[in-house]
Amino acid sequence: MADLIWKGATPVSTQFDDVYFSAEDGLAESTYVFLEGNNLPERLQNQQTPHTIYELGFGTGLNFLVLFQLWNKSDRKNAINFVSVEKYPLGFADMEKSLRVWQGVEAEVDAFLEKYPRNTLQEGWYHIEIVEGLTLSLFIGEGLDMLKTAKAEGIKPADAWFLDGFAPSKNPDMWTPEVFENMAKLSMAGTTFATFTAAGVVRRGLQDVGFEVRKVKGFGRKRDMTVGKLCASL
Repeated sequence: MADLIWKGATPVSTQFDDVYFSAEDGLAESTYVFLEGNNLPERLQNQQTPHTIYELGFGTGLNFLVLFQLWNKSDRKNAINFVSVEKYPLGFADMEKSLRVWQGVEAEVDAFLEKYPRNTLQEGWYHIEIVEGLTLSLFIGEGLDMLKTAKAEGIKPADAWFLDGFAPSKNPDMWTPEVFENMAKLSMAGTTFATFTAAGVVRRGLQDVGFEVRKVKGFGRKRDMTVGKLCASL
């Protein structure tokens, strides 16, 4: 389970000595980096096909919540499977405390917490239908193990990736060549990604497995972030 401390309303991981979300405005940052970074507002509005969205680093579930809200606003045209991984899952009380601070997503938070397990999460897969048409496939364990077992679990290739683990300097195991290679294997030509980091190890690692990589303006005071798409499937 996650070992965290609170600095005001901001949860901080003691395992990685890093915050779970931006104290400046986590909702706006998640929307900017992951939804807009993957062009999901337009894609969900215009493409009436199921979407599979993978995330590395579930944390407090904030990215899932902003996607849930966007999906509601797009009239739920697309069934979505949101596939994520968390090595150190938050217990129910910490999860609820983390999410209750946000205004504007109360309905989504209520629906999510109604289905989030109250018992201790064990290693392995959890497939949770939050509402009809929206499934959370959450793997408890290492990111690489999630990537290696997703296909056998019957999960489709990614339409988009949210790369949101703790910073590469603090969580290097999530940003390795083997992780990037397995990402590419679970992607198709045109699969997009977005991440808050512009670290060279991340950009080079994604380029090495066939992703087209671009640095763009980061959120708020952050100078750069990284977006891109897979040129051709492996």
